[in-house]
Amino acid sequence: MNGLFDRVVLPLASPEDARASCLALKPYVDGEVIAVHVVEKAGGAPDKAGIEQREAYAEEIFDVVDECLGDDHYETEIRYGTDVAETIFAAAADHDATAIVITPRGGSRWIRLLTGDVALDIVTETDRPVVVLPDKPEENDDQTDSESPTEGESS
Repeated sequence: MNGLFDRVVLPLASPEDARASCLALKPYVDGEVIAVHVVEKAGGAPDKAGIEQREAYAEEIFDVVDECLGDDHYETEIRYGTDVAETIFAAAADHDATAIVITPRGGSRWIRLLTGDVALDIVTETDRPVVVLPDKPEENDDQTDSESPTEGESS
């Protein structure tokens, strides 16, 4: 492996995030993409939703990945953890990723302060390169702004 994009972990929080992230990554893909959705566990407290519901949601996300990256080499993976960033780091280590690729997500600073900012943790606490790609609206999208995931969803 010689390039930054040889084997990347692509954390995804929602179908909208998957579309934005895949569209942003597609021009740079020259290797393997590991699309990861983290099901955040409550750590002793009751989970927000049942495991079957969360796995079905992950499959919706991965359907978007297939639609966007269908011709490229990729794999999908559901991970479970109480700390989303640490779970993403573990996926990157397990796959010997050359980088973690993220796109910006919406939300006010106040909401990020209250809910925690996974992207900040990914950028500041990892042991490998993080590539932040600009969020590109779809080519056939009439809107000027792309949709952003609902706040509080894990990546």
